[in-house]
Amino acid sequence: MAKKDYYDILGVSKNATTAEIKKAYRKKAIEFHPDKNPDDANAEAKFKEAAEAYEILSDENKKARYDQFGHQAFEGGAGFGGGGMNMDDIFSQFGDIFGGGFGGGGFSGFGGQQQQRRVKGSNLRIRVKLTLEEIANGVEKKIKVKRKVQAEGTTYKSCSTCNGSGQVTRVTNTILGRMQTASPCPTCSGAGQTIDKKPAGADSQGLIVREEAIAVKIPAGVVDGMQLKVSGKGNDAPGNGIAGDLLVAIEEQNHPTLQREGDNLHYDLYVSLPDAILGASKEIDTVTGKVRIKIEAGLQSGKILRLRGKGIPSINGYGKGDLLVHVNVWTPKTLSKEQKEFFEKMKDDEHFSPKPEHSDKSFFEKVKDMFS
Repeated sequence: MAKKDYYDILGVSKNATTAEIKKAYRKKAIEFHPDKNPDDANAEAKFKEAAEAYEILSDENKKARYDQFGHQAFEGGAGFGGGGMNMDDIFSQFGDIFGGGFGGGGFSGFGGQQQQRRVKGSNLRIRVKLTLEEIANGVEKKIKVKRKVQAEGTTYKSCSTCNGSGQVTRVTNTILGRMQTASPCPTCSGAGQTIDKKPAGADSQGLIVREEAIAVKIPAGVVDGMQLKVSGKGNDAPGNGIAGDLLVAIEEQNHPTLQREGDNLHYDLYVSLPDAILGASKEIDTVTGKVRIKIEAGLQSGKILRLRGKGIPSINGYGKGDLLVHVNVWTPKTLSKEQKEFFEKMKDDEHFSPKPEHSDKSFFEKVKDMFS
């Protein structure tokens, strides 16, 4: 089933400001909050749906990618959440958006009982090089990543400073009266837990570095510089925190014969003068293998042959681009005595005199057609 438009989910327009997006999300989150709708699976689904929409639209870079490529920019196992955020993700990442309406800086229920704040581990970033063929067809890459994970045998205890809440409350006397503020606990950095025991080799948070092979599904049509996300494959957080994300930056490698321009591809085909005059059959490269095309007799240099659907799939699901074959008639630089004599005779031959027809478009018209 097709995913709903993020703007429709939050009920805002594409021109909505960051403040309007935040306000709309807060309204939806309050409406469908689990504490307000206990045991209501539909409300929980809408709550997660709103959080997913806000996660994309509140981030300038993600919003720009979504506006350009739609949901496919975050699919294939490397997009939003790799299957959606769970409730812990939402409470950890967006709890502060509710302000005082949900019990201060942490996320608490409508009953007023504050829940423990869950710390999220740091993100990891890697760069993946892809060939044009891999981009055209989509690919699954197994990537070795060194990430921090909780060491076996590490135990934690409730933080004595914040009593496990992850926050400390401060009361300040101001000209307007007593003001109460909440901030992450300085002892446990907001985790609510501190190290009890840890094995040798673990760091101060009870974590060790381990190499892990991670499968990343990359959808067809990605572009150079695009960043995909694999949730939960970054560094672990200490205690009962949630793991960070693995951010995968796409790097497109140059192809030896094909040039990419958006979803279209360009190929320079050089043909001999005899082939241009008499016609021929030529084999050319495409991203799905070699294909043979027919060169009509009398083909002019500069002619562009369009092979529809032989380009790159649109990441937004709008079909495929085309392969544009640019024909270049190769003029020999050296000739034998007999060849020179032949062409000397042809100088005044009417068959060799240029006679451009109305259908023979100018260079600028050809360029215009390429972008139409």
